[in-house]
Amino acid sequence: MTPKILKIFNEAVPVIIMIALIPVILNDYLLTATYIAVILIASLIIKRKQYDGTVFIFGFIVMIASEYLFISTGVEAFNRTSLFGLMPLWLPFLWAYSFVAIKRSVIILSEDAQS
Repeated sequence: MTPKILKIFNEAVPVIIMIALIPVILNDYLLTATYIAVILIASLIIKRKQYDGTVFIFGFIVMIASEYLFISTGVEAFNRTSLFGLMPLWLPFLWAYSFVAIKRSVIILSEDAQS
């Protein structure tokens, strides 16, 4: 079980780094560029799996729509509104990569179930 936890943690490291950078980099455009760099570096270090790009794009689009809905109904509000005047520009990138990390983690957890 421990190797699985370590593999899942490794998948989560880029997301943890991105979250940790939010209070450090206050410029949304610079933070977005940093997120893109983290995602690209993670893509080089962590072996890409089938459909990662599809899941990333799905997460990106779905989370923009979901966050827009939450904001327009008053469920959420952001102080940083560089995307459409509603939410931070970097937020869809964080969510999109989180979708990929979750997908990879599910695959890791199901490895024994398939054998």
